[in-house]
Amino acid sequence: MDPVHALKDADPTPFWLADPGRPQAAPALVADTSCDLLVVGGGYSGLWTALIAKERDPARDVVLIEGEEIGWAASGRNGGFCEYSLTHGLANGMARWPGELAELERLGMRNLQAIEDTIDRYGIDCDWRRTGSLTVATEPYQVDEVREFAALAARYGRAQTLLDAGQVRAEINSPTFLGGLWDKDGTAMLHPARLAWGLKQACLDLGVRIHEHTPATAVAAAGPGISVRTAYGRVLARRVALATNAFPSLLKRHRLYTVPVYDYALMTEPLSHEQLASVGWRNRQGFSDTANQFHYVRLSADNRILWGGYDAVYHYRGRVRAEHDQRPATFATLARHFFRTFPQLEGVRFTHAWGGAIDTSTRFCAFFDTTHRGRVAHTAGFTGLGVGATRFAAEVMLDLLAGERTERTALEMVRRKPLPFPPEPVRWAGIQATRRSLARADRNSGRRNLWLTALDRLGLGFDS
Repeated sequence: MDPVHALKDADPTPFWLADPGRPQAAPALVADTSCDLLVVGGGYSGLWTALIAKERDPARDVVLIEGEEIGWAASGRNGGFCEYSLTHGLANGMARWPGELAELERLGMRNLQAIEDTIDRYGIDCDWRRTGSLTVATEPYQVDEVREFAALAARYGRAQTLLDAGQVRAEINSPTFLGGLWDKDGTAMLHPARLAWGLKQACLDLGVRIHEHTPATAVAAAGPGISVRTAYGRVLARRVALATNAFPSLLKRHRLYTVPVYDYALMTEPLSHEQLASVGWRNRQGFSDTANQFHYVRLSADNRILWGGYDAVYHYRGRVRAEHDQRPATFATLARHFFRTFPQLEGVRFTHAWGGAIDTSTRFCAFFDTTHRGRVAHTAGFTGLGVGATRFAAEVMLDLLAGERTERTALEMVRRKPLPFPPEPVRWAGIQATRRSLARADRNSGRRNLWLTALDRLGLGFDS
């Protein structure tokens, strides 16, 4: 059977957002108001910022505004991998901040534990499971790469389990797997939308005022405070945290630091007992492969398989539009790759197929900035690894707004911004050349051409 036939009934709604437990939206802001802290953006970055702000100072008056609904964008569409890394992996961190990587690793593990503790403290039902994750090799040259990953992790005290072909297939049975690396405690799997909704409820319980369907349109100084204009009113705040991620920043100076790249995913119907047994997967780890155009894969609580990644699509001028959420050509490619990986699941149907924008930076992880004499803080650029790192970013923004020098604000990672992307049309041409070169490297045993090696020397970070 042509694998594409498995897509015939796929719902274009993101699977996680179709959950019947989706809460009712909070009312829009329809009048002027004031507060101590205004948070713009109702994804993970904004929610963590509002929550931690109230935990640090319960008397602080915090308002959060969201242009659509809480968790509607990347926070409700991702794969649900909550990873400890703040640097988009050890290798990327080593390439950029070797002198402080040990500290970044320590802070990353502490941040992951803090997320788990928060989920327990507020009773957030988001299917949290500290399963760890597998990195799998599907080509002979990738077996050596996996060994190199293991050696690098060991240098930083991250003991991981190296698996040969038989051992990795005993964990997850695919004829394409040639080896693997199991990080047993650095990743948790979760229901991403439920995490966002749970953080929303925790914020409300602490007294955060949340307004959905309230897009911010402009930010400006207003005497000793900051004025943020919305569709129906204005918010006058002492401090503002901007957490708009893939969407154009309210501050023009930040718009060249990120580009929105579209990522896509499929979700299968629930597997039968026999189908799940044919795959194994007793330990329920998420996994990804090591290719430049990589897949990320996991089981849901009801034993569906989420299959995402591979294509990363940039649209000219960085347009973020609803019509980009569907891309049949990518869905067809993903379906073919799925059945190549799991031929024993022939006949399984995909029930959902969706996409969404990722905020990509040239260094592949978050950056930070302040404006308006330290009264406005900004973070973006998580590049698909923000489920965990957004909490750390929230703490950084709050530190910066408080004018405090902390172990976080002292980091070079926090103090320096990435190289900006060039303006159009150079940006478009460069991104397309990079995509073609990465695909060629995957076909040629990972060998990087002159274009990619030049980007490596410039520190532009296009390595996955």
